[in-house]
Amino acid sequence: MNRTVKLISYAQEVDMGGFPVRQPLPNRLINQLDPFLLLHHAEVKYSAGRKQSQVGVGPHPHRGFSPVSFIYRGGVHHRDSMGNDHVVMEGGLQWMNSGRGTIHSERPPKDMAENGGVQEFIQLWINTPKAKKMEPASYQPLTKEDTPTFFSEDKKVSVGVQVGEYNGVKSPVKSDTEIIALRADFQKDGVFTFKLEKKFNVFAYVLNGEINLENYGLVEEKSLIVFNQDGDIFTITAKENSQTLVLAGVPLNEPLETHGPFVMNTTTEIMEAIRDYQTGKMGVLIEEFN
Repeated sequence: MNRTVKLISYAQEVDMGGFPVRQPLPNRLINQLDPFLLLHHAEVKYSAGRKQSQVGVGPHPHRGFSPVSFIYRGGVHHRDSMGNDHVVMEGGLQWMNSGRGTIHSERPPKDMAENGGVQEFIQLWINTPKAKKMEPASYQPLTKEDTPTFFSEDKKVSVGVQVGEYNGVKSPVKSDTEIIALRADFQKDGVFTFKLEKKFNVFAYVLNGEINLENYGLVEEKSLIVFNQDGDIFTITAKENSQTLVLAGVPLNEPLETHGPFVMNTTTEIMEAIRDYQTGKMGVLIEEFN
């Protein structure tokens, strides 16, 4: 049975402290889609002659969820207070489970800061189950080359399984939350039917290129499609070359309390997170630049 559409929303641009991004989720129509909390789509053009320390997002804390970056152009240089220092380029993914607390930074690679270029990525915030929120933080990079990928019957759609298991293909990325993340790249006229069990909350974000959603119609780029939990399939046909990120997650159905970079279950836990950050319990990140 086909999933019906709950809503389609165009991603408006918002200012994140001088860093412009598009924010499909949350928006004025939907606050969250359990277990997904936030989705930002960043397209940044860097002019040449900058220092890496002057660009991107500097050190900041997180607790209680996984901030995940899907890289579409350029690269992202991740550093954190656990000692990780890693660059993932186009087609890859960076998964950080913030657990009981860590500090990280996300900047364009050094050569992009110095020589200029375009960085495009999506950051997705995924809630962590209450029972796992205070476990140690962890970090998992995934390159394009290491992403398990398969093709549609017409060979016009490649589907990268970046998180979870789909169509007999399993990602090496481990998640405490039951989700599936599919990076679907369509050539013009490519067709693919996605099958995801009713237990999942499902949405698709169209980064670029117009698509046709069966039983609905045309959907423009930079649009969020949220589906109802009333079926298990939906079919996309690309009207032009297109990139779509498909996310499915089993709802946690737990209380939620958020404050900036902290996602917990109660106000008391938020206050504890703020205190622990201020007293250094989430570690220290001192970036070193060559």
